[in-house]
Amino acid sequence: MTSRRSFIQRITAAGSVPFLYGFSSWLPRSKGKDPSRYDKIDKALALPVLKTNFFDGPVRIANVTLLEHENSFICRVTSSDGAEGLSICNNLRMDYLYPIFTKRIAPFFIGKDALNLDRLIEDVYKYKSNYKFQSYALWVPVATVEFAILDMLGKRIGKPIGKLIGKIHNPEPKVYLPTRFRHLSPEKSIAETKRILDATGYNAVKFKIGGKMGGNSEKVKGRSERIIAMARKELGDAMWLGVDANGGYDVKEAIRIGNILEDYNYAMYEEPLPFDWYHATQEVADALKVPIAGGEQEASMRNFRWMLGDDILQIVRPDMFYFGGMIRSIKVARMADAVGVKCIPHLSGSGVGYLYAMHFLSAIPNGGAYNPCTKNTNDPIVPVYSDSSSLNVENGKFKVPTGPGLGVEIAPGFLKKHKVIN
Repeated sequence: MTSRRSFIQRITAAGSVPFLYGFSSWLPRSKGKDPSRYDKIDKALALPVLKTNFFDGPVRIANVTLLEHENSFICRVTSSDGAEGLSICNNLRMDYLYPIFTKRIAPFFIGKDALNLDRLIEDVYKYKSNYKFQSYALWVPVATVEFAILDMLGKRIGKPIGKLIGKIHNPEPKVYLPTRFRHLSPEKSIAETKRILDATGYNAVKFKIGGKMGGNSEKVKGRSERIIAMARKELGDAMWLGVDANGGYDVKEAIRIGNILEDYNYAMYEEPLPFDWYHATQEVADALKVPIAGGEQEASMRNFRWMLGDDILQIVRPDMFYFGGMIRSIKVARMADAVGVKCIPHLSGSGVGYLYAMHFLSAIPNGGAYNPCTKNTNDPIVPVYSDSSSLNVENGKFKVPTGPGLGVEIAPGFLKKHKVIN
């Protein structure tokens, strides 16, 4: 009876935390870990994200439509009084996720008050049992709608997205160049990296190492060790360097490579193990000093809470699309900040996902020393914006647009080519 009463009291005390995220202190915690970490995390998790004080009354969503042109997808959201917001989808995913968008996500939002966005992002998870689509099958479509809603709300009050989801802590985040040369030899990888650095304003780099998702295999034998050493030698001691293994190693090999990274003063070791090897990742993190990063593939708020509570990750990397948008990602950033962990968002979205990540970064206090940005490197659908000339990396920084909503307008000619998908 005492246990039951205690259980109910704990649930009641956690009532400010939404049920979907409502972990609170009554959920199990790993033995031997500092319980105060979870107290701090849960307090941060309970706070609302969308700032509704800018608005006088409800903003009813009248329509949510998806438009397509040659595998380019745009979401349009309109309010009952004619306000409009647009978002550019993750085109690498939406080409086969659009039935989920049109049949299971868009209908949920119609008629709802956009100012209840925090709650809507939770409730769409349960709508028609959408939780069965957990991971990016669900969250990419949800993020796409959320971005358009935030664009609409920002335009309505003349404020950038960052001011709707937080305070502007960093209007010009420092950024790193994410390279993709896993198939090249270390020599060719470094040469190509130098070429891009010379042509752009980047002064920090992340390299690919290992293979993908286990096996300790790589296309170029011995590449990992060689490129780690060569990059430091060729790019200098002052250069911020990180690596991404994309889950390529087992525990023993991940620790061996991590020791080499420590010898050469690397700042980030991303996904040394397959992303869902949670306890094995903890084993690697406990054995190394180089910060372990992860979360790109993560779809569960509960797992982020646990990984932060048990100090499994020293850098969290929610993806703006894969994790379901900025509301959920802000919650991860807040949990991380509560325990002194950096949040470096992951980018996806066919070349323009960086723009959503930059708005997100501007609104959090715990972004990384350097953060990913693909502008000036391989933006395949430029110019999709009327004024994309301002979206550049200069002196290693990216100036986040300060105009309403997304801060830039989709080029009318580009938008006009898109037709509604039913």
